[in-house]
Amino acid sequence: MPPAAPDRPCVSAWTTDAARAAAHQPAATIPPIRAVEPIPGLPALDLWDMWPLAEAGGGTIRIGGRSWWFFLASERFADPEARHDHARIRLLSHGEEGWRDHGWTFAEGFTPGSREWSGSAVRMADGTVRHFFTAAGRRGEPPSFEQRLFESRAAIDTSGDAPRFDAWEAPTELVAADGRHYAFARDRVASARGIKGFRDPGYFRDPADGREHLLFTANAAGASQWPDGVIGLATFQGEGWHLRPPILSAIGVNSELERPHVVVHDGRYYLFWSTHRHRFAPGIDAPSGLYAMVADRFDGAWLPVNGSGLVAANPPAAPLQAYCWWVTQELRVASFVNYWRGGPTAEPDNPAARRAAFGGVPAPFFELRIEGDRIAIA
Repeated sequence: MPPAAPDRPCVSAWTTDAARAAAHQPAATIPPIRAVEPIPGLPALDLWDMWPLAEAGGGTIRIGGRSWWFFLASERFADPEARHDHARIRLLSHGEEGWRDHGWTFAEGFTPGSREWSGSAVRMADGTVRHFFTAAGRRGEPPSFEQRLFESRAAIDTSGDAPRFDAWEAPTELVAADGRHYAFARDRVASARGIKGFRDPGYFRDPADGREHLLFTANAAGASQWPDGVIGLATFQGEGWHLRPPILSAIGVNSELERPHVVVHDGRYYLFWSTHRHRFAPGIDAPSGLYAMVADRFDGAWLPVNGSGLVAANPPAAPLQAYCWWVTQELRVASFVNYWRGGPTAEPDNPAARRAAFGGVPAPFFELRIEGDRIAIA
């Protein structure tokens, strides 16, 4: 695996004062979800974290008049929280009449983890698709919270109404936590504070210079305080990916900045992520929601949009209704329906209540409006 690239300082931090301001932004409230519909023809599966099939430059690909999305999926267990130990990647598409299911992305047993967690997928100029994903645990071993970043490639045929992938190449590990900038994500049992992260590879190609980057969810190595969440960075140089210091630090603020991805709009860079309210430090009453920073160039400095970082939050009456927001280049936002029935204010404390409240289907799309360092729900 390539050595770490020369350091640059972590240029930006999400501060306590900024995060606290997120508690006072009612205009960022997402409308309540009133009803959910099962996807026609889909087996009895729960669906959650998602990412689009996009061009390497960022635009969402449309084939046969539809956008194409990869979701994490598992069978509907009695306890929906069990889904994380059985996750696999499944392909769906969305068009005027709604969602369609297109089956599993990778063959059973193809990827090196005991399950597949989130990532990103892009089509290159030569027509191949590069699929970045997280291998959680190790195949053949009891489930653990070890996380590794992998890529697999395949040629794609888009001549029909649905994309057809050739055989995926054997997955290749990209970078590994170094214990210097990034804590090792090898937990066997989850602690009350959550697991360490090294996951969610989000591809980004900088239009300013063509450099390729991966953003990922991580935790700082050797942090002197908790929470210790960071957004990690790797850059492609020479013939491989090289770890860089974090692009954003939330030490002392938040422990889990999930699904990071960058959108360029009107020449400015917007770094988006999702987080839960219970991942903030004590004393920070910020909601579960979509957050973002803005910069004039990829190397920063990054500043919180709307003064706090908050872009969109679940409504106070249903603070867990949706999660894992993904912003496309076209400023359309996807997510999944989380604990929504009955508007629970906390995750239900038993499996039956969790199953009764859980959605496990795509949430309604919404759109954003961006004006400089301000982002609003359109």
